[in-house]
Formats: sequence, C-alpha cells, structure tokens
Amino acid sequence: MADVVFKIDPKKHMADQEVPGHNRWHPDIPAVVTVKPGDEVRVECKEWTDGQIGNNDSANDVRDADLSVCHMLSGPIAVQGAEPGDVLVVDILNIGPMPGTETEWGYTGIFARNNGGCFLTEYFPDAYKAVWKFSGVYASSRHIPDVRFEGISHPGLIGTAPSKELLAKWNAREAELIATNPDRVPPLAYPPYPQTALLGTLKQGDYQRVAAEGARTVPPREHGGNCDIKNLSRGSRIYFPVYVKGGNLSLGDLHFSQGDGEITFCGAIEMGGWVDLRLDVIKHGVSKYKLVNPIFRPGHLNPQYSNFLVFEGISVDDQGKQHYLDTTLAYKNACMNCIAYLKECGYTGEQAYLLLGAAPVEGRVSGVVDIPNACCTVYLPAEIFERTIEPFSTSVSKKSQAAAAK
Repeated sequence: MADVVFKIDPKKHMADQEVPGHNRWHPDIPAVVTVKPGDEVRVECKEWTDGQIGNNDSANDVRDADLSVCHMLSGPIAVQGAEPGDVLVVDILNIGPMPGTETEWGYTGIFARNNGGCFLTEYFPDAYKAVWKFSGVYASSRHIPDVRFEGISHPGLIGTAPSKELLAKWNAREAELIATNPDRVPPLAYPPYPQTALLGTLKQGDYQRVAAEGARTVPPREHGGNCDIKNLSRGSRIYFPVYVKGGNLSLGDLHFSQGDGEITFCGAIEMGGWVDLRLDVIKHGVSKYKLVNPIFRPGHLNPQYSNFLVFEGISVDDQGKQHYLDTTLAYKNACMNCIAYLKECGYTGEQAYLLLGAAPVEGRVSGVVDIPNACCTVYLPAEIFERTIEPFSTSVSKKSQAAAAK
C-alpha cells in the first residue's frame, strides 16, 4: 500500500482531524506534506458534506444541509520542484470507500430549490435521497428497486491551488455574475463566505483575511476543481497547470459512481474513501502544451455496458419556444424524456431522476450544427436493470422481441 500522507478518522469532523483539511481555495493555505516527483501516496477523504447526510430513509438531512461548509478537501500536497508554469502530472492508481460496515455505503441527493437546487430544479424543487449499499464494485439501493450496477469510482473534485492573481480573477468575475440577479433562487454563484471557512493548518494571524478571500469550491475552474467527471477513474492521468510553488494539490468529493452531468446536484453516489496517486512534474509544461484547463487521459477499467436506450432532447422549451443551439436546454429535455419513460416502467419521477445522477449514464452533445436545434442525448444502460425495461408492444412479433432483448 502507498504511504498515507493524509489520514482521516471517519467518525470525526474535518476540523477535528489530527491534520485538518480545507473547504476553500486560496494560495496561502499551507501544504500539509511535500512529496518527491514519482512518489506514490494514499490520500484519505471525508464525504463532501462532512457527515451531514445519514444512512436513513429521510431526506430532511439533504433538505437542511449547510452547503457553506462544502467541500471537505484533503491536502494541500506539495510536489518538490514544482513551480508556477510547470505541469503537475497526477496518476489515479486506485480508489475505494473506507473499509468497514459503517462506511461502505453512499447516497445520492436531489437538493431543494431553496438550498442549492439542481439541474432540473424547476421540475424537482424538493429534497429527495437514495442510499446505496456497496458490494465490491456493485451498488444497489433499497430506495430504487430492481437496479444493480458497477460504479466508475472517481474524485469529483481535484485541483491545484490558485495564484493570488487567479483567485482575484475568480472572485471578480463571479461577483459580477451574481450582481446581475442577486436575489435568484438558487443563486447564480457562491461568493466568499468567511463564517464557515476551514483553512487547514493556516495560523490564526492570517485566518480572517484568507477566509474573506477564499473561493468556494462549488464550480470547476482553470485549475480543475469540482469537475465531476465520471471517467476520471482508476488508470487516469491528469495534467494540471501549476500556479504556486509546489502545486499544492487537493482533492475530495469522492464518488462511487455517477451519471454524466451529476444532474441532481449531489447526483453521484457520494462517499468517504481513499485514493492512491502517483505525482510528477513537467517543467515549463503550461506554455509548452498551451494549458488553460487540465487535460486528462481516461483509464481502461470502466464498466463495459453495450446495450443502451438512448433518449434525445432538442432546444425547444416547455412553452414551445424555439431556442438557438441551446445545449443546456437540449440536455434537460433528454433527461426529462428519459425520466418520463422510466415513470412508465413503474418508477417515480424522483427515483428516475436519482438514478440518472447515480448510475454510469452517458450524456452527449450529439449535434450543434443543424440550426436552430441542438440535439443532446442520454444513454441509459439497460443492463443495470434486473428486469426488462425495453419497449415492446403487442403488435411486435415474438421473433423481433427476442432479438431486441439480447
């Protein structure tokens, strides 16, 4: 096993760990360890809300969760010799949940419109939750029957520390966006919020300043961050731009599985766990490879599903108004078309929505050239169901039914 460079006690809050992590991005948050290029390390991570969500049958904990404390990040980890302008190379060697009967479970949550919201919040304004049991690589839930699938485990959030200049750019552009509609529910973005900032091992003298400046961890940005890419799994290699000495890599928000888009807001199967990494440095790599955002190469250990039901969506809204190549609207429509179909298979709309966030569903921008409609698609693996969900009508011959069921 790789050396554990960040250790977690699952029973303790992040602030009470022997070495606390952080929940804001800032260049002045100190690295907790420095490793050498080529080192292999293990990083243990808390569940993203710091244990606010329980293994129970009520969604009140999702409804009432304090999102200002999220995400719980392990690190920062500095790499010897890394300087601004270099590229930090991160190999994800392995990942898994914390071992033990009390920790080998996860959850998917639909966040309420007035507390974070979600991709389809206009259709699902209330909080819901599904709890998942892990059995090796498989997940199943007492809240969504007849479903069992292999997860694509990954860190939902991983990134390097920003420079002071980059941090100021983030805060300025997001404040400008918020100002366009400051009373929107859910908000357009989350500004710095010093009241619940957790800043690792930073000393008290600088704490208030850094807390007031620290960027929230909710969105992805130029450094990586909360990208929620389901294929960033075992065997993946990521190339991150370096903005501060050491790079200062942090990670968390581990997912046992996720559908493309993580559409319920906490739409993955959230878990606490561990990640094994190998770290290296490419000198002067940012200018050499023209890095603006991270680049990654997926691994080869994803579940091999081959039988999909594919649902299309186009950029026309519920009132019949035409929108021009609006991929967000088209993807919403593809998701809603899939949910409507699953309701006819006996699931509630909430169960179907939770499933699209948790299972390894593929989302694609299938067409952006045929004006005025963008076309997006949702690929639902039929093999995750323990019964047939494909559409057969009585007018279809038995031979055609048998062929379609293979």
